[in-house]
Order: sequence, then C-alpha cells, then structure tokens
Amino acid sequence: MKTIFQVLLVFSIISYAQKPAFDSWKYLNQKPPGEYAKIFAPGIITTGLPTRDIAITPDYKEIYFTVHGFTYNFSTILFCKYVNGKWTKPEVASFASNSKFSYTEPCISPDGTKMFFVSNRPKLNLNDGKESYDIWMMKRENNSWGVPQNLGEPVNTDADEYFPSVTNEGTIYFTRESPDKSNAIYRCKLIDGKYGQAEKLPDQINFGVDRFNAFIAPDESYIIVSVYKAKDGKGAADYYIVYRNLNDTWDAPINLGDRINSQFNEYSPYVTRDNKYFFFMSMKPDSTLLNQTENFTANRLRTILNSPGNGGNTIYWIDAKVLPKKQLPK
Repeated sequence: MKTIFQVLLVFSIISYAQKPAFDSWKYLNQKPPGEYAKIFAPGIITTGLPTRDIAITPDYKEIYFTVHGFTYNFSTILFCKYVNGKWTKPEVASFASNSKFSYTEPCISPDGTKMFFVSNRPKLNLNDGKESYDIWMMKRENNSWGVPQNLGEPVNTDADEYFPSVTNEGTIYFTRESPDKSNAIYRCKLIDGKYGQAEKLPDQINFGVDRFNAFIAPDESYIIVSVYKAKDGKGAADYYIVYRNLNDTWDAPINLGDRINSQFNEYSPYVTRDNKYFFFMSMKPDSTLLNQTENFTANRLRTILNSPGNGGNTIYWIDAKVLPKKQLPK
C-alpha cells in the first residue's frame, strides 16, 4: 500500500512532466499562441490605437513597442518593465516623450547593450524643426539607456532611413527611401567599431513594387522582409523569408503563407531571441470583433473602435515553427 508521501511524489513528478515549456512571465503572462496567429496582449499592449513594432531585451524584462495615430499625426515608443515579479503598465519611453517629433521602430541589439530607434528629431538642437527620419542609438548604462546618438553617415543620409535590425556581429540592416519614394533594404557592416559603406541588398530581397521593414536573424542566417505587391503576394504588403548562405548569397524568397499574410498590409516583423515566437503587425481585422448578426449602436461602435483588431495596425504573434524552412537543393 502506497503511503501519502509516495502518492504526492508521483503526482508531483507527473505534474512537472506535463508542465509546458513556456515562461509566461516573459510575455506579460499571456497564453502562448499555437500555429495560428493571435493578437498579442489585447487591452495591454495592443489596443484600439494603431500599434506596431516590438523589441524585447535579452533578459525578457523590458518590452518596447510603437503606438501612433491613424494618420501618423503622432508616433511614439512605449515600454513595459518586469519589476519585482510584476509587469508595469505601458508608459511612454523618456527618450520618446517630446511630442514635436515622431519616434518609432525600436530595436535592441542581440547582446542588449544598445537600443536603436527611428525619429525625425533634429540632430543637434531639439528646438530646431523636424528633419528627415534617421536611425538613432543609445547605449545601456546600468539599468537604463543613455543619451540618443544619431548614427550619421554612412547609415543615415538626407533621405529617410527606417527599421533598424542588428546582427550578433553588429551589422545593421535598414530601409532607405529613394528619391522616387520607393524603399529598399540596405546593410552596413560594423568594422573596428565603425560602419562600412551602405550596401543595397540583391533582388532576392529587394523585389516587388516596394519593400521595407526587414528583420535580420542575429546569426544572419535569414531575413524576413515586407514586400508590397509581389507577384505571388496576397494583394498588399506580405512577409517573405529569405535564407542566407555561408558565401553571403541569398536563396529565393518564400511567402510566409496564409497563417500570417492576408489581403491587408503586414509589416514590422520580429522573432524572439529563443526563436520560439514570431511577432508581426497586420491590418487584418479580428473576425470575432464584428458579428454581423448584431445591429450597430453607438456603444457598439465605440467598443469596436477602441478594441484591437479593428482594422488598424495590430500586433499579432504565432509559434515560430510555422515559418517556412530553408529549401534544400533537389
């Protein structure tokens, strides 16, 4: 006959074995997504306001994201912090609080020592007017971020630069706008602490009518890029993954498929450091938000407009296992 201690021991072992390998605290205690995309942290991070871009520190204790107006009449970066076993409520980051300027597209280096973001703030004096969109960088100082520094040339130019993404080696990938207002993906390698000349990436990445907002894997093994009106796209901006070879050539792009892409715009990709989850922005509406069997009322309209998935930019996440794998030669 088993003792009570033996029964409890067996129960504990079974419970431990069945415990999912998921640290919910890392993601605001949200239930993890499966192989179908779901809105991330509804009502906390993703609200009725357009929300996009996400960056997480390597220790998973800080989450940064962008909130902007429906017409981009304003844009700023908010953050949540894990303190004493609890997440703080979203607050505007101190470096992004000046409402005269726009702030967007946070990026944290794989080692957590640098944060990058995009802004049209002036390079020298905040009392000056808006300038072109540039990439800025702050270094980690103790438990906070230092003074923002404009990266300058060759990364920044008189044109607009957007969406920084950084490798383990410090190479920065980013979007640059051309005089005809189209965009292309570039990179600058970090050599002896300085950035080399900007290199426009090949047609496997810069294809379609327009392309922008590319996430580079920290080990530079692949890139995920948003491409507008590609031949095999869904009609708007879709995500594609492009694998990089050891000789620095790139494979053919692969559409991420229906579980991520839609007839609406998708951009601002991000893969977590543990490669478990893919975060992305989509304008696809939440099908559960609009029940067409119910009549409209003023209160119902307010509920829809103040809810995530209302057709504005919304952050989704999905198990990264759904990302297409590198296709081996036949």
